[in-house]
Amino acid sequence: MTAGRFFRTPKGLLILVLGVLVAAAAAGTGVALVTPGVVAAIATAMMIDAPLIRWRRGRWHVPDGALLSGLIVAMILSPHQPWYVAAVTSAVAILSKYPLRVRTANIFNPAAFALVATFYVFHTGQSWWGALPELSPFALALLIATGAFITHRVNKVQVVLAFLGSYYALITLTAFVGNPAHVAELYRAPDLHAALFFAFFMVTDPPTSPPKHRDQLIYGAIVGVTSYAAYALLGAVYFLLAGLLVANVWEAWRRNATARRPARSATSEPVLPRSGEFSQSLDRLSRGRSRSPIERGHQR
Repeated sequence: MTAGRFFRTPKGLLILVLGVLVAAAAAGTGVALVTPGVVAAIATAMMIDAPLIRWRRGRWHVPDGALLSGLIVAMILSPHQPWYVAAVTSAVAILSKYPLRVRTANIFNPAAFALVATFYVFHTGQSWWGALPELSPFALALLIATGAFITHRVNKVQVVLAFLGSYYALITLTAFVGNPAHVAELYRAPDLHAALFFAFFMVTDPPTSPPKHRDQLIYGAIVGVTSYAAYALLGAVYFLLAGLLVANVWEAWRRNATARRPARSATSEPVLPRSGEFSQSLDRLSRGRSRSPIERGHQR
């Protein structure tokens, strides 16, 4: 596949969009500050995934999936973390894809799994700087426009609406019946930007999210409700990612259950003739049996 054709695919377009967001975010956060983490995350992910793909497929491929995982890891981790934290997190993301699988698809979103796992090792900060929280309000429009474009291209509008709808409905309900100050920060940067980035670029991950619209609504609602619960009950910094991992488990179960369901074959049930045809069929059958083979041959 040529580069021009690749960058017209959803994966190629996502790389371009994330590249635009990284460039814009780096201008606000500081190019020198974010570059070590971005380079370490991407390089580590691709260097690990390339030989694994070669081993599995028998030939070399550009590890574009690893590039995306490394980018997302770097865009979520605080740029004040040492570069090796981003490298280790990306390595965990790639290595988690291969043992944690159901049939042909990995169970967990690699970046989400790695960010939660390494939090307990490095106690990492997650600033979501790649979601443009430090720029002007016009940057929010860029985030929404690029996110909506990708969401439409991968046909995941329903899952985004289900997540954002359930998540912010619960937050709003809490503000009315509880303490508004407890959830007020979720409507402001960086939490608002993080939720939008998360919805557009992680909840919609094609390998770990359902393709059918009905299943997308359930999946998105699971992410929204569980993310809110992790925030309200645990106060964990990775509350959004926790919601996604729970939904990943549900989707893996759904796919496995669907694959195990026996397909109904065309011959599994007898097809009876329609009303009025049954007696005609019996008449034709009886007339055919009444003649000897010689008589039937003579008629032919």
